[in-house]
Amino acid sequence: MDTGRKHNRLSARGVDALLRDGARTGRHADGGGLYLNVGKGGARRWVFLFRWNGRLREMGLGSAKAVTLARAREKATEARSLIAEGQNPIEVKRASAGVPDFGDFAKEVVRALRPGWRNEKHAKQWETTLESDASALARVPVNQIETDDILRVLKPIWLAKPETAGRVRGRIERVLDAATAKGYRAGENPARWKGHLDQLLPQRKKLSRGHHSALPYADVPGFMDRLAKREGMAAKALGFLILTAARSGEVRGARWEEMDLEAAVWTVPADRMKAGRAHRVPLSARAVEMLREVEPISGKSPSALVFPGQKGRPLSDMSLGAVLRRMDCGHTVHGFRSSFRDWAGEVSTFPREIAEAALAHVVGDATERAYRRGDALDKRRKLMDAWAGYALTAAAPSASVVPLRAMAGDA
Repeated sequence: MDTGRKHNRLSARGVDALLRDGARTGRHADGGGLYLNVGKGGARRWVFLFRWNGRLREMGLGSAKAVTLARAREKATEARSLIAEGQNPIEVKRASAGVPDFGDFAKEVVRALRPGWRNEKHAKQWETTLESDASALARVPVNQIETDDILRVLKPIWLAKPETAGRVRGRIERVLDAATAKGYRAGENPARWKGHLDQLLPQRKKLSRGHHSALPYADVPGFMDRLAKREGMAAKALGFLILTAARSGEVRGARWEEMDLEAAVWTVPADRMKAGRAHRVPLSARAVEMLREVEPISGKSPSALVFPGQKGRPLSDMSLGAVLRRMDCGHTVHGFRSSFRDWAGEVSTFPREIAEAALAHVVGDATERAYRRGDALDKRRKLMDAWAGYALTAAAPSASVVPLRAMAGDA
């Protein structure tokens, strides 16, 4: 770092040369902490370097195209005078320029992004991350956040909570990128991973998720037979989930306005789907019967929940899992989707893409999906009817193989 003992090293002609294309990248000292910084991308800007509370700080003085050498020297002199008076020139500049603190600006970013997110839960997760996990940055002006600040937030959780740490880093990076776009910051993003933090932090441990424990499809008929004997809304919701191969949240949040019992179709709106696209589910005859059985309980008001919990609130995911525990089933609710997929692949002859479409999975690349405009509802109806026929038969699985293959022949 420049000691500041020799001032005015640069000349106007020398600065002109540095402003031309091909100038050597790096900091070019004028003295007294003033530098002309030539970035890799070609940006030329004046910066003033100084130490404050033992830390090296960098204060931007503007683009070299807009700020002359003489004006840059005046700004550097003003900054040195403030330091001599015991004032941090960056804080003085921020106060006059209205640069927000990280906490306030993060809220502004969340408000701006919120309309584009699928649901309110996602917005709440962002708010929690930025307010709690990144609380150490709350009162730091966005233009003063440096790599050391980011590391103070991440190091305590980097290995202990790898997934959380990854989300925290990514969201901080997004906020600081927005601050740059608003003109509050300049230079590299200190929360950037590739080529920056990846050199300072160890690789995060990948969470070993494994697969959701699934009941073997051969045991599904016997389980459904036992489940049919149980009372309670959670048991009914679980039975409907198994027959539709739907996700728990989709079933628990289902409302009557999504159901067309005459057409035997359940249309899950895009904002309740993981992929963010509306999904039509063909309903087997037994699935429709299940809906008619709960209709007198829930009332079938268009906005009413199909499978309401206590006081009309949605059932919790734990309530469906509790049914499994009471039945001594050591598998997961989500695992029934795997049971269905294994059955479709090993017992039936329905094409893979039809089974994947039934699970609302995205299949193929963007070009392939563009040509596949429809959702194969009629073919998926045959698949779901076959699955219901299998799942509701407590006989040995082998007894149902032949009719299933016959049904799939014209799929």
